[in-house]
Amino acid sequence: MDYMVFIHIFVTIISILNPLGAIPVFLTITADESPEQKKVTIKRTVLSVAFILLVSAYGGTHLLNFFGIDIDSFRIAGGILLLLMAINMLQAKTSMVKTNEREQMEAVEKEDVSVVPLAIPLLSGPGVISTVILLSTTMENVYEKMALGLTMIIAALSIWPILMLSKPIGKKLGRTGLNVATRIMGLILAAIAVRFILEGLLHFFKGNLGV
Repeated sequence: MDYMVFIHIFVTIISILNPLGAIPVFLTITADESPEQKKVTIKRTVLSVAFILLVSAYGGTHLLNFFGIDIDSFRIAGGILLLLMAINMLQAKTSMVKTNEREQMEAVEKEDVSVVPLAIPLLSGPGVISTVILLSTTMENVYEKMALGLTMIIAALSIWPILMLSKPIGKKLGRTGLNVATRIMGLILAAIAVRFILEGLLHFFKGNLGV
């Protein structure tokens, strides 16, 4: 088992989750919560993200089969989706694929924001779900699938300290620092998106045209 593969997967998932980029939204929609309430919100958010990642990793391919979607088409579509997200991140914008201003304003008035909109779609939105499904198709045996699940859990848990320290991190980095971090994540994500698209096209042409 090549552990570097799972380090690559971890970096990929963290780049898409982009917890640093979620800090401004998190601080806004939890502004009226007490420190204890914020801890509960963060706990529920992390558990929800972990659940979404695991369901996507172990049940995503079954969903594709149910709808009759071949993996190459899904790889191309997922790559395009990630590329759109990456372009927004390179401009230091919150991707509209994840959430928009209206949803954020509605979230301010909600009593519990841990699952919606924090866990989904802000952190584990369509981009993360499609990526995890694609990554799961590359796992060839039960040990690799178990390692993938463990990687998903570690990625979800990494959100915990970032949200717990969101206020000091936000003050220390400032808007400029958070934007720089988001752009770096966006660049990594753009490269991953292009790779998905090229792999999907290559496999498609090989399978259908015999190239």
